Amino acid sequence: MIDYLIAMTIVPILLLGWLIVQLITRRFAKLHPELGPPREEGSGCGKSCLCSGNSCQHKGDHPRG
Repeated sequence: MIDYLIAMTIVPILLLGWLIVQLITRRFAKLHPELGPPREEGSGCGKSCLCSGNSCQHKGDHPRG
């Protein structure tokens, strides 16, 4: 039972911490526009896509056109 209570307090605290980190990042980017926009998780090109120029093509996708 104690494990359940610990998990029920730690999970929301971690979520709140992550939201605070995102808020701080966005605020910093707003104050320092010369550094560009903050990278959001899951956006832009990463390990799961093939980048060329400004477009992102996911592995397995074929260009249409």
